[in-house]
Amino acid sequence: MNTVIPLPDALSDSALELARLVLVRGPISRGELAKELKLSVASLTRLGKPLIDSGLLVEGELLTDGTVGRPVRLLDVRNDSAWFVGVKVAGDVLQAVLTDLRATVLAEASLPLPDTAVATVVAGIARLSEQLAAQHGVVVTGVGVSLGGQVRAGGVVYRAPFLAWKDVPLGALLADRLRLPVVVDNDVTALVAAEQWFGAGKEVADFAVITVGAGVGYGLAIRNHVMRTADTGLGLGGHFPLDPTGPMCADGHRGCSTAMLSIPSICLQISAALGHPVDYAQALELAEAGNKVAVAVLEAAAKALGVLISAAANLTMVNTVVLGGEGLALFTSRKDAVLTALAAGRDPDADPVTLRVASADFTEWARGAAAVAIQAQAFVL
Repeated sequence: MNTVIPLPDALSDSALELARLVLVRGPISRGELAKELKLSVASLTRLGKPLIDSGLLVEGELLTDGTVGRPVRLLDVRNDSAWFVGVKVAGDVLQAVLTDLRATVLAEASLPLPDTAVATVVAGIARLSEQLAAQHGVVVTGVGVSLGGQVRAGGVVYRAPFLAWKDVPLGALLADRLRLPVVVDNDVTALVAAEQWFGAGKEVADFAVITVGAGVGYGLAIRNHVMRTADTGLGLGGHFPLDPTGPMCADGHRGCSTAMLSIPSICLQISAALGHPVDYAQALELAEAGNKVAVAVLEAAAKALGVLISAAANLTMVNTVVLGGEGLALFTSRKDAVLTALAAGRDPDADPVTLRVASADFTEWARGAAAVAIQAQAFVL
């Protein structure tokens, strides 16, 4: 059942920052929080009292590290103090998840799309949101939606070619339908946001995200800030040149990241060479069995992925790269080839690049959508 947390009527910016920090870093001691917020422990205790009294923050058991000194109680958030729905809009399906305050997926649901008309998509998102809330007996705090394309202020989808949308006020339409706060964001940017608060960003302030699937996506977080520009959602990372001898993409770019790495391109290359249709799972199986065509295509793709990772790290000077998307099997099945190409593209004196592999599950995209809703609402509960 949903837990209703009666928060104080007005929280100072400092109290909100405290709550956000505990959400992202908790469980955490008051001493660590005081250091991070540049406050005395006494001031921090006063600041946190209304949050604890409201039930948003909770104190753990007394802990000791075995040395002389007072035991401490770690502060944490109540994960069940708010619930969020995240929805990923794909060309033929809506994928939705229900999450708690830390973007932990508690339930999921999907709905095929008969078409991409705005009314169809809005109705489908509303149906999934209401279905997840009703099935689990919770009151949803906010809804996040992600899609491939450019999204402007107010949740306006400025451009989404795969949906054939232009200037669609999706956020306003959904907010009016659901009577809830709604956030709309680019799908790759939403994944970066999820990593920022609930993944790689918990340990590093700077990282890149590269996704491989129906296309190739790229996102960046610098100094704990998700990079968003007017060009976000154009898919600029999808046409980065990787191999001058590679195949062409639909836009005529030879050997770009989409041509080398995307699932449709990999399948098309192998299918054309073998003379019959091959899907991604079959392509991987053929390569595993030693089929020369499949091995050659996937080895070239793995090398290209290593080149792309090294370019991202070199040009942005980040040392952590998160790999995501439903095409992640390219990395896991050809890891050595990827790492060899990555090393070849790095200065030997440069710090090593840490690779983090996210879930290849399609629900990860929907979780990213939930994460941007959480970030937008924390802590307007």
